[in-house]
Amino acid sequence: MSELAFDGQREGEKVAFIFRRHISTARKGLFFLIIMIGLGIVPMVLWPDNAYMFWVFLGCVIVGLLGAGYSYLLWYFSIFIVTNERIRQISQKGLFQKTVIDLGLDKIQSISVNVPGAIAGIFGYGTILIQTAVGDLIISQVPKPNVIHNKLQDIARKAEYE
Repeated sequence: MSELAFDGQREGEKVAFIFRRHISTARKGLFFLIIMIGLGIVPMVLWPDNAYMFWVFLGCVIVGLLGAGYSYLLWYFSIFIVTNERIRQISQKGLFQKTVIDLGLDKIQSISVNVPGAIAGIFGYGTILIQTAVGDLIISQVPKPNVIHNKLQDIARKAEYE
């Protein structure tokens, strides 16, 4: 089995696991697609005899698909990499802009998990709060938050003993 690697990886640093936020964070793109389809249907209903209205509808669908694809790409390329030394958050902010935040495991004071409400429980996501002396790292809409929480605690405990 090959080891995972990433840009900026230190010598001797090993990737423990990688996770993303819940796919529901990309829902804005789906809503945009639905709105664009609705906007494309309106001219077809108002002017049913005009053949150009099909092309207007098709243009709205294409714009909606591009918006949904953009939202999906932002979700897909925003990841959390947990190694034996640190937690690295890579947030994709646009097509050409990203933000990288590193948090050393030795800085972690506590890790807690919260599942905020019935919808989060049904869809299986929650919030993980990592408290440090410098500040807090809040990771919202994490899929399977209890599993991720347990993995993070195990790795933090292991790093504390090393």
